[in-house]
Amino acid sequence: MSHVSDPEDSRLDDFRNLNHSDNRPDLPDGKGLIIAEGPLVVERLLFSRFPVRALIGFPSKLDSFLEHAHIREYLSQHNIAVHSLERHTLAQVAGFDMHRGLLASAQRVPELAPENIISQARTVVVLEGVGDHENIGAIFRNAAGMDIDAVLFGNGCADPLYRRVVRVSMGHVLRTPFSSFPGKRFGWQTHLAQLRDAGFHLVALTPDHQAVHIADAIVDAQGKPYDKVAFIVGAEGPGLTGKTMRAADVKACIPMAGGTDSLNVATAAAIAFYERQRSLRT
Repeated sequence: MSHVSDPEDSRLDDFRNLNHSDNRPDLPDGKGLIIAEGPLVVERLLFSRFPVRALIGFPSKLDSFLEHAHIREYLSQHNIAVHSLERHTLAQVAGFDMHRGLLASAQRVPELAPENIISQARTVVVLEGVGDHENIGAIFRNAAGMDIDAVLFGNGCADPLYRRVVRVSMGHVLRTPFSSFPGKRFGWQTHLAQLRDAGFHLVALTPDHQAVHIADAIVDAQGKPYDKVAFIVGAEGPGLTGKTMRAADVKACIPMAGGTDSLNVATAAAIAFYERQRSLRT
């Protein structure tokens, strides 16, 4: 481990100007590195499928993190650079005050193929037009907590490996399988047939109170839960496009109190995930 005091030191380049870490023209496709913040998320990055490049932190934060033998062993085996630095130095490098004081960078790898994910999953969530990083991060965290197998992206979604998504997801985006369906706004829906062909029951979430109650939408006429379910959720405001709605097997709603028009998309997804797990237990 080395100590770095010069904010211009090239060893800190992975962590420079982090507000723009998703826009790196020097990397393939202009995508930035994966940045993890805080001990829990950094550890999840270390043991993920993404190759870690460097680890930096305040001296006290690094000392505490490196107390764990399995972490020291991993860093040594993979020859990962570790640098300590002071808070004011990190603030100059990152472009703002990073009070968590422990960060790691990792290289992106090719996305998993949708068909590989679908073949191994029983419950998935499909996102359309979800452009808010915090909502995507929260959906990944909720999916992990409710035993959802994978997240699939349709058109118009934000980068799932952006720094804020990684942080809000508590690193679960690094562990939960995800993939993107190809196609433009009015074409990607054809890939939903892959899910149906694999035996998935497609449930489109909508705030329309005339839709089927979410608890009824995920069970058959005899009240038995469908073996495989894919929840489809859209952006807050516009929701799912009409074409996506028509591609689903059923439109489902979560009953709400009068005067409330909708729920946050991550909250709505979490309720749907819970209903799925409850149906499987009964």
